[in-house]
Amino acid sequence: MLRQYIDEKLGLLKGHTGVYYKNLITGETLLTKGEDQFLAASVIKIWVMAEAFYQIREGKIKREQKILLCDSDKIPEGGMPDYLAQKKQGVLSDDMFPESGVLNYLHSGIPFTVEDLYKLMIVISDNTATNMLIRLLGIDKINEFIASLHMSKTRLNRLLFDTSKEKENTISLEEAGIFLEKIYRGEMISPEASREMCAILQNQQANFKIPFFLPQIPIAHKTGEDNGITNDVGIVYGEVPFILCFAANDADVPSANQACQEIARAAYRYSLGMERLSES
Repeated sequence: MLRQYIDEKLGLLKGHTGVYYKNLITGETLLTKGEDQFLAASVIKIWVMAEAFYQIREGKIKREQKILLCDSDKIPEGGMPDYLAQKKQGVLSDDMFPESGVLNYLHSGIPFTVEDLYKLMIVISDNTATNMLIRLLGIDKINEFIASLHMSKTRLNRLLFDTSKEKENTISLEEAGIFLEKIYRGEMISPEASREMCAILQNQQANFKIPFFLPQIPIAHKTGEDNGITNDVGIVYGEVPFILCFAANDADVPSANQACQEIARAAYRYSLGMERLSES
Protein backbone atom coordinates (compact mmCIF):
# COMPACT_ATOMS: atom_id res chain seq x y z
CA MET A 1 0.00 0.00 0.00
CA LEU A 2 2.77 2.47 0.94
CA ARG A 3 4.90 1.41 -2.01
CA GLN A 4 2.07 2.13 -4.43
CA TYR A 5 1.48 5.51 -2.80
CA ILE A 6 5.18 6.41 -3.06
CA ASP A 7 5.43 5.29 -6.67
CA GLU A 8 2.34 7.31 -7.60
CA LYS A 9 3.69 10.44 -5.92
CA LEU A 10 7.14 10.11 -7.47
CA GLY A 11 5.61 9.37 -10.85
CA LEU A 12 4.08 12.85 -10.90
CA LEU A 13 7.40 14.58 -10.32
CA LYS A 14 9.91 15.97 -12.75
CA GLY A 15 13.52 14.78 -12.58
CA HIS A 16 15.35 11.98 -10.78
CA THR A 17 13.55 11.05 -7.57
CA GLY A 18 13.73 8.30 -4.99
CA VAL A 19 12.62 7.13 -1.55
CA TYR A 20 13.96 4.75 1.08
CA TYR A 21 11.71 3.63 3.94
CA LYS A 22 12.48 1.23 6.79
CA ASN A 23 10.31 0.28 9.76
CA LEU A 24 12.79 0.03 12.64
CA ILE A 25 10.63 -2.46 14.58
CA THR A 26 9.61 -4.94 11.88
CA GLY A 27 12.50 -4.32 9.49
CA GLU A 28 10.14 -3.84 6.53
CA THR A 29 12.05 -1.94 3.86
CA LEU A 30 10.77 -0.20 0.73
CA LEU A 31 13.03 1.27 -1.93
CA THR A 32 12.10 3.26 -5.00
CA LYS A 33 15.40 4.08 -6.69
CA GLY A 34 16.91 3.88 -3.23
CA GLU A 35 20.11 2.36 -4.62
CA ASP A 36 20.55 5.16 -7.18
CA GLN A 37 23.22 7.80 -6.79
CA PHE A 38 21.88 11.31 -6.14
CA LEU A 39 23.48 14.71 -5.80
CA ALA A 40 23.84 15.20 -2.05
CA ALA A 41 23.56 18.93 -1.39
CA SER A 42 23.73 19.40 2.40
CA VAL A 43 22.81 15.81 3.24
CA ILE A 44 26.54 14.98 2.85
CA LYS A 45 27.05 16.87 6.12
CA ILE A 46 25.91 13.93 8.24
CA TRP A 47 29.01 11.97 7.17
CA VAL A 48 31.22 15.01 7.84
CA MET A 49 29.75 15.18 11.34
CA ALA A 50 30.42 11.48 11.92
CA GLU A 51 34.05 11.82 10.81
CA ALA A 52 34.46 14.68 13.29
CA PHE A 53 33.19 12.41 16.07
CA TYR A 54 35.52 9.64 14.87
CA GLN A 55 38.58 11.89 14.92
CA ILE A 56 37.62 13.17 18.37
CA ARG A 57 37.39 9.59 19.64
CA GLU A 58 40.76 8.74 18.08
CA GLY A 59 42.40 11.78 19.68
CA LYS A 60 43.26 13.40 16.35
CA ILE A 61 41.27 16.52 17.17
CA LYS A 62 39.53 17.88 20.26
CA ARG A 63 35.96 19.12 20.41
CA GLU A 64 37.13 22.29 22.22
CA GLN A 65 39.90 22.87 19.63
CA LYS A 66 39.54 26.34 18.09
CA ILE A 67 39.67 27.24 14.40
CA LEU A 68 39.75 30.83 13.19
CA LEU A 69 37.23 31.98 10.60
CA CYS A 70 39.00 33.09 7.40
CA ASP A 71 37.68 34.91 4.34
CA SER A 72 38.67 31.89 2.23
CA ASP A 73 36.20 29.75 4.20
CA LYS A 74 33.20 31.86 3.28
CA ILE A 75 30.68 30.75 0.66
CA PRO A 76 30.16 33.20 -2.24
CA GLU A 77 26.88 35.05 -2.40
CA GLY A 78 24.09 33.40 -4.37
CA GLY A 79 24.12 29.89 -2.90
CA MET A 80 20.93 27.83 -3.03
CA PRO A 81 19.42 29.73 -5.98
CA ASP A 82 16.19 27.70 -5.96
CA TYR A 83 15.48 28.57 -2.35
CA LEU A 84 16.29 32.25 -2.83
CA ALA A 85 14.11 32.44 -5.93
CA GLN A 86 11.22 30.74 -4.14
CA LYS A 87 11.45 33.24 -1.29
CA LYS A 88 11.20 36.12 -3.75
CA GLN A 89 8.17 34.46 -5.36
CA GLY A 90 6.53 33.97 -1.97
CA VAL A 91 6.58 30.16 -2.24
CA LEU A 92 8.58 29.94 0.99
CA SER A 93 8.41 32.28 3.95
CA ASP A 94 11.42 33.54 5.90
CA ASP A 95 10.66 31.32 8.89
CA MET A 96 10.66 28.07 6.89
CA PHE A 97 14.39 27.89 6.34
CA PRO A 98 17.24 30.10 7.51
CA GLU A 99 19.83 31.35 5.06
CA SER A 100 22.68 28.89 4.75
CA GLY A 101 24.27 29.93 8.01
CA VAL A 102 25.59 33.07 9.66
CA LEU A 103 29.36 32.75 9.46
CA ASN A 104 29.40 34.33 6.00
CA TYR A 105 28.33 37.59 7.59
CA LEU A 106 30.86 37.64 10.44
CA HIS A 107 34.33 39.16 10.42
CA SER A 108 37.39 37.00 9.94
CA GLY A 109 39.48 35.97 12.93
CA ILE A 110 36.61 34.81 15.15
CA PRO A 111 37.52 31.50 16.87
CA PHE A 112 35.08 28.58 16.71
CA THR A 113 35.46 25.22 18.43
CA VAL A 114 35.08 21.96 16.54
CA GLU A 115 31.86 21.41 18.49
CA ASP A 116 30.61 24.84 17.41
CA LEU A 117 31.31 23.99 13.78
CA TYR A 118 29.55 20.62 13.62
CA LYS A 119 26.52 22.01 15.44
CA LEU A 120 26.33 25.03 13.11
CA MET A 121 26.77 22.68 10.15
CA ILE A 122 23.74 20.57 11.11
CA VAL A 123 21.41 22.82 13.11
CA ILE A 124 21.37 25.75 10.66
CA SER A 125 23.18 24.01 7.78
CA ASP A 126 25.96 26.60 7.83
CA ASN A 127 28.04 26.02 4.70
CA THR A 128 30.98 28.12 5.88
CA ALA A 129 31.18 26.10 9.12
CA THR A 130 31.04 22.96 6.98
CA ASN A 131 33.97 24.01 4.82
CA MET A 132 36.03 24.94 7.89
CA LEU A 133 35.35 21.49 9.31
CA ILE A 134 36.08 19.70 6.02
CA ARG A 135 39.45 21.47 5.76
CA LEU A 136 40.29 20.42 9.32
CA LEU A 137 39.23 16.79 8.91
CA GLY A 138 40.45 16.29 5.32
CA ILE A 139 38.38 15.22 2.33
CA ASP A 140 40.40 12.02 1.95
CA LYS A 141 39.86 11.08 5.60
CA ILE A 142 36.13 11.68 5.32
CA ASN A 143 35.97 9.44 2.26
CA GLU A 144 38.05 6.77 4.00
CA PHE A 145 35.50 6.80 6.82
CA ILE A 146 32.60 6.51 4.35
CA ALA A 147 34.35 3.59 2.64
CA SER A 148 34.86 1.89 6.02
CA LEU A 149 31.06 1.78 6.28
CA HIS A 150 30.99 -0.16 2.97
CA MET A 151 29.28 2.72 1.21
CA SER A 152 30.32 3.13 -2.42
CA LYS A 153 27.84 5.68 -3.77
CA THR A 154 28.26 8.28 -1.06
CA ARG A 155 31.28 10.49 -1.64
CA LEU A 156 32.57 13.93 -0.71
CA ASN A 157 34.34 15.14 -3.84
CA ARG A 158 34.79 18.81 -2.99
CA LEU A 159 34.15 21.62 -0.56
CA LEU A 160 30.64 23.04 -0.69
CA PHE A 161 30.12 25.38 -3.65
CA ASP A 162 33.67 24.80 -4.91
CA THR A 163 33.02 25.48 -8.59
CA SER A 164 36.63 24.72 -9.53
CA LYS A 165 35.91 21.00 -9.17
CA GLU A 166 34.01 19.12 -11.86
CA LYS A 167 32.69 16.38 -9.57
CA GLU A 168 29.71 16.75 -7.26
CA ASN A 169 29.12 15.33 -3.78
CA THR A 170 26.87 12.27 -3.92
CA ILE A 171 24.77 9.95 -1.78
CA SER A 172 22.41 7.02 -2.14
CA LEU A 173 19.23 6.92 -0.10
CA GLU A 174 19.88 3.35 0.94
CA GLU A 175 23.31 4.31 2.29
CA ALA A 176 21.81 7.32 4.08
CA GLY A 177 19.24 4.98 5.61
CA ILE A 178 21.92 2.55 6.76
CA PHE A 179 23.89 5.44 8.26
CA LEU A 180 20.84 6.69 10.18
CA GLU A 181 19.98 3.21 11.41
CA LYS A 182 23.48 2.94 12.89
CA ILE A 183 22.81 6.17 14.78
CA TYR A 184 19.42 4.84 15.92
CA ARG A 185 20.97 1.60 17.21
CA GLY A 186 23.95 3.34 18.86
CA GLU A 187 26.42 1.82 16.42
CA MET A 188 27.83 4.98 14.78
CA ILE A 189 31.29 5.54 16.33
CA SER A 190 29.99 4.71 19.83
CA PRO A 191 26.70 4.70 21.74
CA GLU A 192 27.59 8.09 23.25
CA ALA A 193 28.51 9.61 19.88
CA SER A 194 25.35 8.18 18.33
CA ARG A 195 23.19 9.77 21.03
CA GLU A 196 24.88 13.15 20.62
CA MET A 197 24.63 13.09 16.83
CA CYS A 198 20.97 12.12 17.08
CA ALA A 199 20.29 15.04 19.42
CA ILE A 200 21.99 17.46 17.03
CA LEU A 201 19.96 16.14 14.10
CA GLN A 202 16.76 16.58 16.12
CA ASN A 203 17.63 20.26 16.58
CA GLN A 204 18.07 21.11 12.91
CA GLN A 205 15.83 24.00 11.97
CA ALA A 206 14.77 23.23 8.40
CA ASN A 207 11.54 21.40 9.16
CA PHE A 208 9.49 22.07 6.03
CA LYS A 209 9.84 18.62 4.45
CA ILE A 210 9.66 15.32 6.40
CA PRO A 211 8.31 16.91 9.63
CA PHE A 212 5.83 19.26 7.93
CA PHE A 213 2.61 17.24 8.40
CA LEU A 214 3.76 15.10 11.32
CA PRO A 215 2.80 15.58 14.98
CA GLN A 216 5.23 17.08 17.48
CA ILE A 217 7.47 14.03 17.79
CA PRO A 218 11.28 13.84 17.71
CA ILE A 219 12.66 13.69 14.16
CA ALA A 220 16.42 13.42 13.64
CA HIS A 221 16.99 14.53 10.08
CA LYS A 222 19.08 16.53 7.61
CA THR A 223 17.86 18.39 4.58
CA GLY A 224 19.72 19.41 1.44
CA GLU A 225 18.92 22.10 -1.10
CA ASP A 226 20.64 23.40 -4.20
CA ASN A 227 19.68 24.37 -7.73
CA GLY A 228 17.01 21.82 -8.73
CA ILE A 229 17.84 19.64 -5.71
CA THR A 230 15.77 18.97 -2.61
CA ASN A 231 16.55 16.12 -0.20
CA ASP A 232 15.64 15.08 3.33
CA VAL A 233 16.78 12.02 5.28
CA GLY A 234 15.75 11.21 8.81
CA ILE A 235 14.64 9.03 11.70
CA VAL A 236 11.02 9.56 12.75
CA TYR A 237 10.59 8.66 16.43
CA GLY A 238 6.89 7.92 16.39
CA GLU A 239 5.13 5.16 18.30
CA VAL A 240 6.63 2.91 15.62
CA PRO A 241 9.95 4.49 14.62
CA PHE A 242 11.03 4.45 10.99
CA ILE A 243 13.61 5.88 8.64
CA LEU A 244 12.58 7.91 5.61
CA CYS A 245 14.96 9.25 2.98
CA PHE A 246 13.79 11.35 0.04
CA ALA A 247 15.74 12.84 -2.86
CA ALA A 248 14.82 14.82 -5.95
CA ASN A 249 17.40 16.01 -8.48
CA ASP A 250 16.68 18.09 -11.60
CA ALA A 251 13.38 18.74 -9.89
CA ASP A 252 10.63 21.28 -9.68
CA VAL A 253 11.51 22.00 -6.07
CA PRO A 254 8.14 23.20 -4.70
CA SER A 255 6.38 20.14 -6.16
CA ALA A 256 9.08 17.81 -4.84
CA ASN A 257 8.92 19.36 -1.37
CA GLN A 258 5.16 18.83 -1.30
CA ALA A 259 5.60 15.21 -2.36
CA CYS A 260 8.16 14.68 0.41
CA GLN A 261 5.74 16.12 2.97
CA GLU A 262 2.91 13.89 1.78
CA ILE A 263 5.07 10.75 1.58
CA ALA A 264 6.28 11.37 5.14
CA ARG A 265 2.69 11.68 6.36
CA ALA A 266 1.75 8.48 4.52
CA ALA A 267 4.77 6.65 5.96
CA TYR A 268 3.84 7.77 9.47
CA ARG A 269 0.25 6.57 9.06
CA TYR A 270 1.42 3.33 7.47
CA SER A 271 3.79 2.66 10.38
CA LEU A 272 0.79 2.91 12.73
CA GLY A 273 -1.27 0.50 10.64
CA MET A 274 -3.71 3.14 9.42
CA GLU A 275 -5.54 2.30 6.21
CA ARG A 276 -5.90 5.89 5.02
CA LEU A 277 -2.49 7.23 4.00
CA SER A 278 -3.52 10.60 2.58
CA GLU A 279 -5.93 13.42 3.35
CA SER A 280 -7.85 13.04 0.08
